[in-house]
Amino acid sequence: MNGRTKNVIEINKRKYSFPKILTLGFLLVIASGTLLLLLPCATVSGAQTSFMTAFFTSTSATCVTGLTLVSTATHWTVFGQAVIALLMEVGGLGFMTFAVMMSLMIRRRVRMSTRLLTQEALNLDHLSQLSVVYLIIKLSLLIQLVGSIFLFFDFYPRYGIGRGLWFSVFHAISAFCNAGFDLFGNSMENYLNDPYMICVLAVLIVAGSMGFLVWKDLLNFRKYHHLSLHTQLALRTGAVIFLISFLVYLLTERNLAQLSSQISGPQRLLNTVFMAITPRTAGLITFPYTKLSAAGISVTIILMFIGGTPGSTAGGVKTTTIGLLATQSIATLRGQRDTNFAHRRFTQENINRALTLFFVALFIVLLAILLLVLTQHLPAHDSLAYVTFEVLAAFGTTGISLGITQSLNLFGQLVIMVLMFIGRVGIYTVMFSIFNSQPKVKSYRYPEESVLIG
Repeated sequence: MNGRTKNVIEINKRKYSFPKILTLGFLLVIASGTLLLLLPCATVSGAQTSFMTAFFTSTSATCVTGLTLVSTATHWTVFGQAVIALLMEVGGLGFMTFAVMMSLMIRRRVRMSTRLLTQEALNLDHLSQLSVVYLIIKLSLLIQLVGSIFLFFDFYPRYGIGRGLWFSVFHAISAFCNAGFDLFGNSMENYLNDPYMICVLAVLIVAGSMGFLVWKDLLNFRKYHHLSLHTQLALRTGAVIFLISFLVYLLTERNLAQLSSQISGPQRLLNTVFMAITPRTAGLITFPYTKLSAAGISVTIILMFIGGTPGSTAGGVKTTTIGLLATQSIATLRGQRDTNFAHRRFTQENINRALTLFFVALFIVLLAILLLVLTQHLPAHDSLAYVTFEVLAAFGTTGISLGITQSLNLFGQLVIMVLMFIGRVGIYTVMFSIFNSQPKVKSYRYPEESVLIG
């Protein structure tokens, strides 16, 4: 028995599906964060925090997005910032991971229901893969600790021990969890000409967006000399997307020629590399994206829609979905019957899930764009581009904005929050929990018949 064959558990004599429990769990984390941010000690003296501001910030932090209605640097106290950091950690690693961690800390045996829920939350195929949870806990804490140390070397001379240490920890969490929050008010624009800071943040972002199953395979490669199909597809697709996005940015922005008066050519090249990494889901930027060309904005929108790797801290439709659909398309155009990759054949269920995910994601994004265009007061120039960018930033849990977040009305804020939630929790999890999907085995099948395509 595993989570794919038995996906309900008994709670208070009622059956709840695993997707519904995971959805409710994230909502509970968001609600808890909202209440903590509403405490007087979370807001700096002289400022006020409305319920919607706390709710939006908690949702953005838990969904590791980074879109905000107020400045994280100036509106929240250290306590409020610590709450945001904790929400980023829980949202990035998944609250089920923390449930397992707490069980281990008090030396309790992890119950079967918790194991099955964790399997569902991390998109694992078998309970035998549950050992990845222990890897998530150890590896994520280790990477963030090392990242904080490296960041401290840069922050300490600028801010001293106390503030430098807090900035190091906060931004290590934000970068690794691909959350996009910062304590400067302008993301990392102050470090545009700081190669050391850019490299450390880039490594943290990539480490968080790779996916923990990929990390497990890579760490065990010397022992087993084998990489799973998932890992091979994720790494190759991610590498191709990075290379293409880097070259396109290099071409469309002419190696960030708009910054030539501020930084040197090699530094602009490094910032282009960082720009090819961060839009996939991280949200930390070294210069305003309003300075990008129309082509650069278009590339960023595409990258935000793609996102990172399944089982990571990233959002979007995920790299493996794009890689599988691209492989399937090539096979179809070549007239091949099977979709093969790395001497393996993808299952038809994999292909169907990828197609469904892509279609539903596209439908949700287009619907959100339509709703915002109809209900918001938008800039007179390129309003559709602003809305599309904002929608994809929320859905891809990226958090980069062209500056319209704070001008959204209540309905617009709710739309963005729903997009952030769906982007982090996952389309299948949210949809299954809404529709209470419980597949029934039918004793019959209808006859096949083809239709014209294309």
